[in-house]
Amino acid sequence: MLTEKPLYSVLVVSSSAKSRESVLSMLPASMYKPVVCASSAGEAKRMMLSACYDIVVVDAPLPDQFGYELACDTAQDTQAGIMLLVRNDIFEHAAQKVERFGVLTVAKPVTKQLFYQMVKLLTATRARLEKLEKKNMSLRDTVEEIRMVNRAKWALIERMDMTEAQAHRYIEKQAMDRRISRRELAQEIINLHES
Repeated sequence: MLTEKPLYSVLVVSSSAKSRESVLSMLPASMYKPVVCASSAGEAKRMMLSACYDIVVVDAPLPDQFGYELACDTAQDTQAGIMLLVRNDIFEHAAQKVERFGVLTVAKPVTKQLFYQMVKLLTATRARLEKLEKKNMSLRDTVEEIRMVNRAKWALIERMDMTEAQAHRYIEKQAMDRRISRRELAQEIINLHES
């Protein structure tokens, strides 16, 4: 079964027009679209307020900050894969500073092949994080449903003098008979008995 490859949005943050063009030329349009650019950390932050990006490439240094802060803040506040490009002579220092935040550090100058491999690594990591986030959301929904059903059970126990087993059976049967979710029925019971 062939599935269509998803497109990943990219934000390139660099003070150098030449560097921005170089990065743009290394991103195949068949996989990375839209690719937008910012020339400072401030501009990048404003852009991230109105749009979400799958990958953010920070080419340090930036005119308003080095780039560490932007990379780390973006890693903490978004699900984006973050790449920090730094000069080779400060690579170790930069990597130690940002790696605990999940930022990938790459030494400049970078070959097209290495850059593409790093972007593919970020893409794969992003896809994996997305799956984990969906699973996490599903688990949160399940926990929330259990809490709500338990609240409804206790409302039935207190107001209708049911045992816990009777309240549980009542919720299961009513939800099935009415063809609604247990969560919806629990919310109705809570609204009725806790108002």
